[in-house]
Amino acid sequence: MATTEVKVPDIGGVSVPVIEVLVKVGDTIKKEQGLVTLESDKATMEVPSTVAGVVKEIRVKLGDELAEGAVVALIDTEAATSAAAPAAKAAAPEASKAAATSAAPKPADDKPAAAADKSAAAPTGPTPSAVPATGRKADIEAQVVVIGAGPGGYTAAFRAADLGQRVVLIERYPVLGGVCLNVGCIPSKALLHAARVIDEARQFTSHGISFGEPVIDLDKLRAHKTAVVAQLTGGLAGMAKQRKVTTVTGVAKFVSPNELEVDGPDGKKLVRFDNAIIAAGSQAVKLPGFPWDDKRMMDSTDALDLADIPKSLLVVGGGIIGLEMACVYEALGTKVTVVELLDQLMPGADPDLVRPLLLRLQKRYAGIHLKTKVTKIEAKAEGLVASFEGDKAPEPTTYDRVLVAIGRTPNGGKLDAHKAGVNVTERGFIPVDKQMRTNVPHIFAIGDLVGNPMLAHKATHEAKVAAEVAAGHKSEFVARVIPSVAYTDPEVSWVGVTEAEAKKQGIAYGVGKFPHAASGRAIGIGRTEGFTKLIFDEATHRIIGAGIVAPNAGDLIAEVALAIEMGAEAADIGLTIHPHPTLSESVGMAAEVYEGTCTDIVAPKKK
Repeated sequence: MATTEVKVPDIGGVSVPVIEVLVKVGDTIKKEQGLVTLESDKATMEVPSTVAGVVKEIRVKLGDELAEGAVVALIDTEAATSAAAPAAKAAAPEASKAAATSAAPKPADDKPAAAADKSAAAPTGPTPSAVPATGRKADIEAQVVVIGAGPGGYTAAFRAADLGQRVVLIERYPVLGGVCLNVGCIPSKALLHAARVIDEARQFTSHGISFGEPVIDLDKLRAHKTAVVAQLTGGLAGMAKQRKVTTVTGVAKFVSPNELEVDGPDGKKLVRFDNAIIAAGSQAVKLPGFPWDDKRMMDSTDALDLADIPKSLLVVGGGIIGLEMACVYEALGTKVTVVELLDQLMPGADPDLVRPLLLRLQKRYAGIHLKTKVTKIEAKAEGLVASFEGDKAPEPTTYDRVLVAIGRTPNGGKLDAHKAGVNVTERGFIPVDKQMRTNVPHIFAIGDLVGNPMLAHKATHEAKVAAEVAAGHKSEFVARVIPSVAYTDPEVSWVGVTEAEAKKQGIAYGVGKFPHAASGRAIGIGRTEGFTKLIFDEATHRIIGAGIVAPNAGDLIAEVALAIEMGAEAADIGLTIHPHPTLSESVGMAAEVYEGTCTDIVAPKKK
């Protein structure tokens, strides 16, 4: 038996703790595969194996302090050699198949890789029977009617108008923009920017610049948020008028396959149409049994109102929405506690992407409790008393406010779509094809209510497809990937296939990871906790996924989304000259790490 000791390489003459053991005894590993993860004050780093083989012994455990030369594991190199031939032979067909599936350009009939998840929108039950036309005279007639004026709805309306259609846009609220512009994406990002400015001002105290503790004028901050929203929604109203799109305020419901009834401020109006695009979005899930009649209970819309700055806040749900609002309130001075039912924050992202954020939040928040359920909330005069359940659940605790952010539910079931013969699932999703058609050919659906991910940038692309098809053009929604971004601090973004998905699908993949501790730009701004990770198909070297943790990670991920759409290989990205010094160059350097050509880190692996 040939045994090799894998030791900690030069890590700058310091001792750092083990925060994660990535393998177990008996695992077959590849050369350069990570064995453990170490964490310094500035960054996390993996200790890679110097050889391929089978793990015979692990010499470290969580919490151990390691320095250069410490033995991490013993690797039996002979065991891997003897097993390699039959294993490779058996795995080759599947690996080849997986590689072709993940990396080859997708024909129109294939399901986009890591794009829209239509699985939730599978038809259930028999197709409903349409109701006959009313026979009434219509108050308004349109070639295309769009229900909902969020990012998907107004995009569909404007695109249809640009293509010469006579368009009616129906919105239940008096201003256009939907949830995203009015009580979602835009106001939350305005507040998150304010939170980031506060954090950066505090950070610069250690750099020799002191601003003092911030003085929060809540009325002015609220007014700033409102002004941002008003500027955008006012712009939409102007564009609708310029395009001659008729806007109608009220709640729309189908009364037949070509008719809608809109209940608005001026009473009920009958709208007759040739084509309809349903863009009615989703709404926040409200857990039953909680005291929702108490104003101290909040959903995401309530949280954005900034009624006050509570001394303590419980956030139920560790997903993107909950964590973004937690960042806002913590920066304003609130003691925040986050409770998540699953075993990690931001479920769906790779755990290594979430860890830098988790470590930062653990130092700042009153508590982060994973695998924990809120079983009861009681409204009392002194506050909202929450009770918990879980392995390490806290004792019942009183909070000034509670934010429930456990997801959103589609509004497909609120439109009486069955009267038009449209299939709607029990969960409220509306199944569509790649042209965004429902089972009724002249009725389309887009956005949140056609399936996950529930993201505005997905809805806008679907909207253009629906509008173009309704106008007689040939168009399909064939996006290969859809990026996701959490605008926390640091931001967390990912696109395409995650490592977890690659493992589950049996894809033979490789990773290039560039730590921001080696980025001149990250060091200069004092934000070295993150990294850029690119995931490649081993058979073709094409990029199939990525994750970035950093300030402005949401901006950086766009380059990778384009690279996946274009079928770029690692060399294409690594040989693209990125500006220096920037965080964007970490994308190119991560590709170089994968290729083994990066000169900005110690001893890159060789391809």
